[in-house]
Amino acid sequence: MSVIEVEDLRKRYGDREVVRGIDLTVEAGQVVAVLGPNGAGKTTTVEILEGLTERSGGQVRVLGVDPARADSAWRERVGVVLQHVAVEPYLTVRELLDLHRGFYRHPRPTDELLALVGLTEEAGAQVRTLSGGQVRRVDVALALVGAPELVFLDEPTTGFDPAARHQAWDAIRALKDLGTTIVLTTHYLEEAETLADRIVVLADGRIVADGPPGSLGDRHRAASRVSFHALEGVTPDELPVPVEVEGRRWTARCADPTVSLHALTAWAIERDLRLSGLTIAPPSLEEIYLEAVR
Repeated sequence: MSVIEVEDLRKRYGDREVVRGIDLTVEAGQVVAVLGPNGAGKTTTVEILEGLTERSGGQVRVLGVDPARADSAWRERVGVVLQHVAVEPYLTVRELLDLHRGFYRHPRPTDELLALVGLTEEAGAQVRTLSGGQVRRVDVALALVGAPELVFLDEPTTGFDPAARHQAWDAIRALKDLGTTIVLTTHYLEEAETLADRIVVLADGRIVADGPPGSLGDRHRAASRVSFHALEGVTPDELPVPVEVEGRRWTARCADPTVSLHALTAWAIERDLRLSGLTIAPPSLEEIYLEAVR
């Protein structure tokens, strides 16, 4: 079942077109990360899907409904976690969740929400006493009060330290385990690679790459890297394969790492040399992303 269906989506501000003909389908239960540089159109696109911004053209269906004409019943099926959320700091976590439960016809039980985002022990603490990571989990809990089928997360861990980021990731994984469809916008490639089933890259208002993290932009077919520490008394030109010099490491980019590795190791054994720090790796997601947005 398709939860989101977008065809030729466009958005203009005056003479400037910031979303330029996007086609997108998101299936139920998927976690989709939307990446792109500032100004790529990702925030505008997501706000249109959320029903917060009107589109200039194209067709959009979210949970079978045009978000521009959605009613309150549709909004109960959608959870939104904005990048910046203001909540009452002097309420306890439990009081805040109980307050928001009153806005829904069929809310999740408070204890279930607390357990889902890992805040059971903090239920009696005032929001102002929580860490940044814990507050972000409160934001997620508020988005889940109405048991939504679809959740939008806008830059959920911006400004977090590593510990707080991993706490937020745990809450997102718990949400995924419930079968909830998640659309996540983020600047963190590690976050997208860790959480997403699929990554969509936007640049200049268009989708320039779309696929699972492991094969995005034909990553699984792209040249791998065979890398090792620089060899004393040897120049790069002497090696049997071309290498790039990156400080104290030499790297060979090769379509078939098995063949290149065999050539290198045979050459080194013949000369009684050691290829210390030897690694073989596919291109990183960062490399694929930067190539896509150029």
